[in-house]
Amino acid sequence: MHSEHKPLLSVRNLKTYFFQDEGTVKAVDGATFDVYPGKTLGVVGESGCGKSVTAQSILRIVDQPGRIVEGEIVLCCAKGTDVELTKLHPNSKEIRAIRGTEIGLVFQEPMTSFSPVHTVGNQIIEAIRLHCGISEREARAKAIETLRQVGIPKPERRIDEYAFELSGGLRQRAMIAVALSCDPRLLIADEPTTALDVTTQAQILDLLRRMQEQRGMAIMLITHNLGVIAEMADDVVVMYLGRVVEQGPVDAIFHSPKHPYTKALLRSIPSIESTPRVELPTISGSIPHPYNRPSGCPFFPRCPECIPGTCDTAEPTPIAVSEEQSVSCFLYPS
Repeated sequence: MHSEHKPLLSVRNLKTYFFQDEGTVKAVDGATFDVYPGKTLGVVGESGCGKSVTAQSILRIVDQPGRIVEGEIVLCCAKGTDVELTKLHPNSKEIRAIRGTEIGLVFQEPMTSFSPVHTVGNQIIEAIRLHCGISEREARAKAIETLRQVGIPKPERRIDEYAFELSGGLRQRAMIAVALSCDPRLLIADEPTTALDVTTQAQILDLLRRMQEQRGMAIMLITHNLGVIAEMADDVVVMYLGRVVEQGPVDAIFHSPKHPYTKALLRSIPSIESTPRVELPTISGSIPHPYNRPSGCPFFPRCPECIPGTCDTAEPTPIAVSEEQSVSCFLYPS
């Protein structure tokens, strides 16, 4: 896949576990994928499948009692050097320099990720000064310009407002402005449109696409919304219970999905061709409790194509079904 380019970010066998008194939660359990320069990687799956913890692991901001227990995350920096992020201390100067300048993050919930007691401008200016080492006045001018770029009207006035004074859509734009303020080469957008109505959602996606074209940055888009993936992504990673169950180019995933989980996700999207007033297909069962993971393939208790004696005992490994598409499933002989 994209063999002519070197990945900007390469994640290999990432395992991030949370060690609690009641047991161990394997939030990310062996995820492997690449993000390429200037491309959009969509990471999709139901809530609780480890998408956000994957993003937190990359930026080394996993909360206690969670920690990365295995795997590597290699970032190709602007200078051309490779940095292994799992080797850096979460509070080290190196990783703090990477957050913001190399990798920007748009958090899932803009209401809680802004400080309620500081103005939006304060928070953008602080990020710019921290990473770019410029004066307060220059940082303020850059912050206003960034707010203007993300489509916030009257940015000279908005910069001195607090997050609660902005509507949901403007708050999300301001959040994107914070993430973009230091020109990152990779933007991780964690559910950037979850709490927004469809019109605002379309505007935010449009904004991300425009910013990507202007800056040539890569985007890792985390969402459970396959419509967003279809519109935005070049490549797709489908996650289930901390594992990557299928990955490939967006067209292959939508037109010839291989994993039963991917098929089930796609079947459950409302379509304009659906028969009216007929219930949409749903995925039977629910995600297993994190302390009580099934043995074998994590999806087998909910899988209509489960092979008894195989799927419930052994764990499938990724198999290439085409040059660009791979799937972890026993239905495909290796």
